[in-house]
Amino acid sequence: MKLSKVFFNGLIKENTIFVQVIGMCALLAVTTSAINGLAMGIAVIAVTVGSNLVISILRKVIPDKIRIPAFIVVIATFVTVVEMFMKAYTPDLYKALGIFIPLIVVNCMILGRAEAFASKNGVIPSIVDGLGMGLGYTLAAVLLGIIRELIGAGSIFGFQIFGAGFEPALIFIMPPGAFIILGILMGLFNHLRRKQEKAGEKEEVLDEYIYNID
Repeated sequence: MKLSKVFFNGLIKENTIFVQVIGMCALLAVTTSAINGLAMGIAVIAVTVGSNLVISILRKVIPDKIRIPAFIVVIATFVTVVEMFMKAYTPDLYKALGIFIPLIVVNCMILGRAEAFASKNGVIPSIVDGLGMGLGYTLAAVLLGIIRELIGAGSIFGFQIFGAGFEPALIFIMPPGAFIILGILMGLFNHLRRKQEKAGEKEEVLDEYIYNID
């Protein structure tokens, strides 16, 4: 198993937001600013990597009949740790993200990776898978947050970009704006992804043709 393939599978090929379209609830709610999107992404990375690690280590010990409840307990433990850490060291972000931090427990992507990958693979591949999936989520969250904040408030990460004459389109920091921007980003991402995949297929065919000639 190539670790690079596992990593880029989560980051691009099976991106949890742009391709699989799961775990959307918190993403659409918190990405009113870039910093919120980044904070949520980092929290998801920590939980995904940590839960994948522990579940991979315990995969031969956890009885099959109770594996889902066991996975949820592991995930909830890491979410609690992340929540306590944010509450202690980044109270402003903790208040901004609010209820959406505990809701990471029921993020379909994290439980799905635990079931589909970590429970069937070794420690290192599981860590890499969690990192790739988490970064894929973070990529979507940060992009969405940057665009919404830029158009809706004229700033990026709190730094004002436009002059005093700029009139922000407030709809983009409201729920309808989140859906509009997400739809555009999703279309662009999948267009570029399919274009890259087709280019890769052509290269494989060419390499095979050259190999057969030789």
